[in-house]
Amino acid sequence: MPAESRGLAAQAVFIKKGGRGEMTKAPISLQDLRRRLYVKAKAEPTWRFWGLYVHVCKRETLREAYLLAKANDGAPGIDGVTFAAVEAGGPEKFLDQLREELVQQTYRPQRARKVEIPKGGGKMRQLSIPSIRDRVVQGALKLILEPIFEADFQPGSFGYRPKKSAHAGDSGGLAAAPAMATAGGGEAATGGVGQTASGGK
Repeated sequence: MPAESRGLAAQAVFIKKGGRGEMTKAPISLQDLRRRLYVKAKAEPTWRFWGLYVHVCKRETLREAYLLAKANDGAPGIDGVTFAAVEAGGPEKFLDQLREELVQQTYRPQRARKVEIPKGGGKMRQLSIPSIRDRVVQGALKLILEPIFEADFQPGSFGYRPKKSAHAGDSGGLAAAPAMATAGGGEAATGGVGQTASGGK
């Protein structure tokens, strides 16, 4: 059996319809997907993940990325669109349009808005502020890729990691990592939906 076809998340059931076979996959939650990606990456560091893009495009992933971006608030990007405007127009409509662009592969990121803020000592610091739509896509990519790369970090690595600080030391790692490390050995979800581009480590 090929390695790609193993596991609960990539598992498919072969059913007959009108003489033609179709593949149907069991649904998997974002939390379960992230846990399985982490477990697989931790257990097999050289594993090449595939079919990840379809998970980035899922409504659940985009919705969670939007909620995370909204919680951080922040100024609008170059298009001037605020979270208040997105909420007024309906976040589901916003996410559906963004998802359609991703699925059709017509999505193009916008230029970041450049803003200068005082840094101290008379110096200025330049910030690049992405649009909300780009923040959502970046967040969706992070949600899918983070568990894979988090598994590669050494226990003593603290900088730029979730729930960890280079100054305060280890404060817990990836929120789901302890659960991921102890979760029953399921295989990682690798998509299994015809997306063949390697998105691995």
